[in-house]
Amino acid sequence: MLELTGITAGYDRGRPVVRDMSLAVADGEALGLLGPSGCGKSTLARVAALLHTPWAGSVRLAGETVTGHRFRAPRHQRTAIGVVFQQPRLAADPRLRLRDLIAEPARATGRGRELADRAAALADAAGLGAELLRRRPHEVSDGQLQRACLARALLLRPRLLICDEMTAMLDASTTAALVALVEDYRKEQGAALLAVGHDRVLLGRWCDSVREWDGDGNPAGAELLTQE
Repeated sequence: MLELTGITAGYDRGRPVVRDMSLAVADGEALGLLGPSGCGKSTLARVAALLHTPWAGSVRLAGETVTGHRFRAPRHQRTAIGVVFQQPRLAADPRLRLRDLIAEPARATGRGRELADRAAALADAAGLGAELLRRRPHEVSDGQLQRACLARALLLRPRLLICDEMTAMLDASTTAALVALVEDYRKEQGAALLAVGHDRVLLGRWCDSVREWDGDGNPAGAELLTQE
């Protein structure tokens, strides 16, 4: 499903955050990427999500080489990936009510009416009632907002879901609810998952396999090690 080969990436052409890294996620596979804060795993996740252009290396999605990132990527590649970030307040338009936040990808692709029922069903599955859906981000908790962000990520039925520290700011009950929603979606759609985090126990329970990125004080030179 996803193949990253020889990825080197960073910001403003300074020292690379990621150097010559490779990673693959098969169709339907749940792969965990474990590592400490600051080791570059989120940068690699953004490259995988087509949100950050690598300095070197290649990205292949469903057997097709990616030639553009962000809005330069073809729509069928962009919509094949759903992304949930660690900090929902940085990923949500503060002007939108939660119901509009969830429906945002449908409007962006001209499918608002077609996907209205699906947006409502996902909001319900995420535990967001009518009263919460009328609120804006500043009127809800981090957990409630993250529920809406996950529903938004699932709206277009992505074949790959990338969760970058999705539950790091959440309590145990909200974490369990969001992981269950992801797993229900994956069973329904056969989607692949790349879960990035630093919680070894959570990733071990959630994913088919976990690969550890041990920066050891030198994130740019870290290697990914398959966990048995």
